[in-house]
Amino acid sequence: MEIIRSNFKSNLQKVYQAIEEADFFAIDGEFSGISDGPSVTALTNGFDTPEERYQKLKKHSMDFLLFQFGLCTFKYDYTDSKYITKSFNFYVFPKPFNRSSPDVKFVCQSSSIDFLASQGFDFNKVFRNGIPYLNQEEERQLREQYDEKRLQSNGAGSLSYVSPNSSKCPVTIPEDQKKFIDQVVEKIEDLLRSEENKNLDLEPCTGFQRKLIYQTLSWKYPKGIHVETLETEKKERYIVVSKVDEEERKRREQQKHAKEQEELNDAVGFSRVIHAIANSGKLVIGHNMLLDVMHTVHQFYCPLPADIINNTSLAELEKRLKETPFNPPKVESAEGFPSYDTASEQLHEAGYDAYITGLCFISMADYLGSFLSPPKIHVSARSKLIEPFFNKLFLMRVMDIPYLNLEGPDCNIQISWIDDTSAFVSLSQPEQVQIAVNTSKYAESYRIQTYAEYVGKKHKEKQIKRKWPEESWKEVERKRLNTPCISYALQNHCYRTNSPAATSTAGKRSLSPSLAEAGMEASVSGEISDPELEQTDSCAESPSEGRKKAKKFKRMKKDLSPAGSVSDSSAKLFEVPDTW
Repeated sequence: MEIIRSNFKSNLQKVYQAIEEADFFAIDGEFSGISDGPSVTALTNGFDTPEERYQKLKKHSMDFLLFQFGLCTFKYDYTDSKYITKSFNFYVFPKPFNRSSPDVKFVCQSSSIDFLASQGFDFNKVFRNGIPYLNQEEERQLREQYDEKRLQSNGAGSLSYVSPNSSKCPVTIPEDQKKFIDQVVEKIEDLLRSEENKNLDLEPCTGFQRKLIYQTLSWKYPKGIHVETLETEKKERYIVVSKVDEEERKRREQQKHAKEQEELNDAVGFSRVIHAIANSGKLVIGHNMLLDVMHTVHQFYCPLPADIINNTSLAELEKRLKETPFNPPKVESAEGFPSYDTASEQLHEAGYDAYITGLCFISMADYLGSFLSPPKIHVSARSKLIEPFFNKLFLMRVMDIPYLNLEGPDCNIQISWIDDTSAFVSLSQPEQVQIAVNTSKYAESYRIQTYAEYVGKKHKEKQIKRKWPEESWKEVERKRLNTPCISYALQNHCYRTNSPAATSTAGKRSLSPSLAEAGMEASVSGEISDPELEQTDSCAESPSEGRKKAKKFKRMKKDLSPAGSVSDSSAKLFEVPDTW
């Protein structure tokens, strides 16, 4: 069922009935955007702690608007062994109720709007016919305004700007407004003397002038008239004065009060549905619903809370628990026992630290009691509220495992750090490994590989790393570049190596390390080695011709090599660079 502002009131009882009958509910929301800063993948890092994820969404997502709320109720029919469902699509929009109502600002994300438009989403139903709403604080303020109006009203009727004591004494009118008020009073006198006219419409005026009119008429005419503020099509506000007897005046006051209540309920709008869901106490489910829940709380209840405890050191914790929303407990030392004064900190004295720890526990336990209905000021150490925390030992400075469970399975994730930026992570359920690997494909700040991939990469790196005498390498490179015969020999012969990454020795000089790194089985290796030359075939000549030229090349090499070069060099070894 599609519900917009025009049919919300007529269908509200159907919604209430569906909620009352249901066994559980499913919810979903559509938003004007997801993230105003980082990309969606960065915003939903798979290795965020719950606190990190909450803070990211709170910072980067709450300026968007939840403008369609889906609710589906499920009721099981035992007779036919099936579920009966009732689904609702609510279009919501924070239309200002009056001039003093919050003027909500929100942002849109082009990709989200484009996606919804491609799915046929009707934005006119949001912006022109969306159901208004108020959060709890806005509703409270509005109700207080109406209550204040009723308390201030007297014989002149209900109206704003009337002082509680206005009927007991004349009103003090500023000099520049006296003429205006005198003219109004004169018109009222004419109305009361007239037998034909029953009503008087005053000209539109300012809010301050209307206040003066109400106060003056309340003092001057406590009975016999009814005063009401109306609004023109151009949103101009004006006062209507009517001649009435006391009975009629009371009837009109009751009508006005009922109208105000109706307007108030209209302003609360869709929040009434959220209140009904919450008050039902029934199961609410959703798919990836953290964002849905956060927006629901933020828009229809109250601003999302910040983390109330950021530091768990004992001294800082004790100070924080003395502040709102916590209340420090009242304690007194038993007779014959010394008392501690928290003003003169005695930290790291075991008895004092135990005392402070107990105070912190009391404050936090009592804070949990504030969420009960009705709230409890004192929460016992045996309360079911704190049972979930029994036999859980907090693990300090361990980010991945929050506590040690003394009576059940622990969080079976083990981490062994390799260095400051790398670690081995062991999961108790092997099937979760691929999930973690898939998640990391979209990560911007980290990378995951399986242990098998890690070992294989290390083995490959070990194979392709070759060590050479530093001075000999430089000498060979110099001669290769300066000797035409060597260059000619390398350009006219193709060698096939027996291994894609042969182990280097002090008697071998690879002139193509980058190809060796690539692991190519057929490559221009250019390694200068007697056994290798004897085992290779020429790509252009017969085997005999190839051996002759190889021997000639060998002699040329011997003549060019200075004493103490490759074969007998004991120069310091260094690793072959990865790139050139």
